[in-house]
Amino acid sequence: MLIRTLQGMFMVICLVTASSAAAEEGDGYVCSLQAENDFFGGGTDRHFTHGTRLSCLTEPIPWITATAARLPWFDAGEVKAMRDGRIHARASLSLGQNIYTPEDITAKEVIRNDRPYAGWLYLGFGLVANQGSERYDKVELNIGVVGPAAMAREVQRGWHSLFGLRMPQGWDHQLKNEAAVVIFYEQARRFSSDDILLGLDVDVIPHLGGALGNVFTYAAAGFTVRMGPALEKDFGPPRIRPSLPGAGYFMHAHSIVWYIFAGVEGRAVLHNIFLDGNTFADSRSVDRNIWVGDLQAGAAIQLHSFRLAYTQILRTKEFRGQESPDNFGSLSISYQF
Repeated sequence: MLIRTLQGMFMVICLVTASSAAAEEGDGYVCSLQAENDFFGGGTDRHFTHGTRLSCLTEPIPWITATAARLPWFDAGEVKAMRDGRIHARASLSLGQNIYTPEDITAKEVIRNDRPYAGWLYLGFGLVANQGSERYDKVELNIGVVGPAAMAREVQRGWHSLFGLRMPQGWDHQLKNEAAVVIFYEQARRFSSDDILLGLDVDVIPHLGGALGNVFTYAAAGFTVRMGPALEKDFGPPRIRPSLPGAGYFMHAHSIVWYIFAGVEGRAVLHNIFLDGNTFADSRSVDRNIWVGDLQAGAAIQLHSFRLAYTQILRTKEFRGQESPDNFGSLSISYQF
């Protein structure tokens, strides 16, 4: 039902904006499929164990661009001084699911010193605005549900059964159903040095952002360093939040474009429902760490309208009693049409 809703809404946006969006040259619709899993970190099956996200961006739309230009965090004088001299704003739609488990998924009883089982299913509606290849801003509202209605139990047990993996036994103790609303904001700027070695460019992308809602509330800052040819094609591959940002969109390439990257982000976490428990009902919880950091490294390759990216992430301990940091991988494939 949710997938059909997403498809229908995206088709409406395509039909409504097709004629006006066509006026913006050089950019197309972009759809990305992302999967993050701790199988790529040693098959630990713990904590943030899996995430899936399907997202689509429209072409730049004039009326959305006009709206973005009036938002308070844009400086019109700064925009005019940039090489491109314009804001390009797109609408975004997404459908995602995150799955969280304790470390020992074979235990049927409640594990008192570990995080609870939880699932989150959501729809995302957002605005992505870039100012040339030097800056982008992203605002996204996620609306969904945490608890059994998120169907995390069915999805995890289904995949484990299909591949003959050990079955998680403690889903009876997952967080209760709760409407989930959170708004995210990200801003990133790009500073580059061209042709520093063998025709390769290097850029640094500092970013800041945050989240506010009953799912996550946090403030974040960090940076990413990339090396490769034609880095102005994008701001980095997309990730499932909380994470270092990626704009999602990219420009068409007439040849193979690639880069390697590494980045770090620190977050001051004021609320995390998957650790703090349900907002309006009694549930399992653990003592959350306020300071959490991500260290990531990876590579992306683009051929014409396809982009493939892989990221390895090391996340510091999120709660008291957690024995070691989390290690998981992120794979994304994107297509521009």
